[in-house]
Amino acid sequence: MAERKTGFFDGMEFADFWDDNPYYARKYTEPSPDDGLIAEVEAELGFRLPDSFIELARIRNGGGVKRNRYPMTTPTGWASDHIAITGIYSIGRTATWSLLGELGSTCMRDDWGYPEWGVGFADTPSGGHEQIMFDYRQCGAQGEPSVVYVDQEADYRVAPVAPDFATFICGLVSKEPYEEALDAEFLAQARKAVQRGGLSPILRSCLDAAPDLPDGEALLRRLAGRIVTAKGSFSLYGDDDSYLMYDAIFWLYSKLKLASSFDDYFDRAEGQTGYALCHRFMLRSSIVADPYGFCTGGYSESFVRDWWDQRIASGDLVLVDGGYRFADAYAAAIPNRLRAVS
Repeated sequence: MAERKTGFFDGMEFADFWDDNPYYARKYTEPSPDDGLIAEVEAELGFRLPDSFIELARIRNGGGVKRNRYPMTTPTGWASDHIAITGIYSIGRTATWSLLGELGSTCMRDDWGYPEWGVGFADTPSGGHEQIMFDYRQCGAQGEPSVVYVDQEADYRVAPVAPDFATFICGLVSKEPYEEALDAEFLAQARKAVQRGGLSPILRSCLDAAPDLPDGEALLRRLAGRIVTAKGSFSLYGDDDSYLMYDAIFWLYSKLKLASSFDDYFDRAEGQTGYALCHRFMLRSSIVADPYGFCTGGYSESFVRDWWDQRIASGDLVLVDGGYRFADAYAAAIPNRLRAVS
């Protein structure tokens, strides 16, 4: 094996580079790798790791980073002018985010379908839907790879990032210059999603079954727009507008089915599998055969359960013939409450 080069990071200041939060120490960092471990990991990956990556691992083997933004000239699913990373994978197999770890490069390849021509070495705040990878297509498995961004949500679209790992590390900057612009960009995207994003087929079926709410889609979009304006995202918590959205979605759900329990309503109709009638596929998750944009993308079970419990305690949500529905007077008021949203 050719002798490895060093000195890639001579003179680089690491004082404000690593994030010392104990979470990253537990989930990303492993002891400095010896030659034996490096050889084992490379053999299992099928690629020679860049010398600069190994040098950094001997400074610190994986971890979260404070300088976690990299400027881009190519727009990505993250932003128009930069990408963000959460942490750098360690060389090893014991940390959750190590190259061979539970959620590391091999997991992203085998379970998430990321390309086999490279090695994922950094994750992003997208929770697995983006990867920063070494690209060996031009240099071969034993060569010096470039660094690329891969967007799983866009059919694994690839965008070039840096010619090599050392350039990538030295080019990372803090998030502050991007925060204001990114907040504005996220707000614009969220507004676009609630104004024009497709509705889930199940939610549309529920609206079709509600002739007493012929303007239901427009009313839902108007309420969602007010939520986005107030919070900067389509996020439902324990506030009044969130509770009105919970009311509206359950009211629509009840046009097709009565829930036998909270769990039945919230996650999946009992006895059904796949794309079933439930809150999850009406509003929360767009990861289905026919993706849609009008969704929160969040889980929020505790908030919805609190809403459910409060509606039962107030007598507005009642159990009738084995199923839950709104009391008649409460149900009749929901269309007017939606129309009152400014």
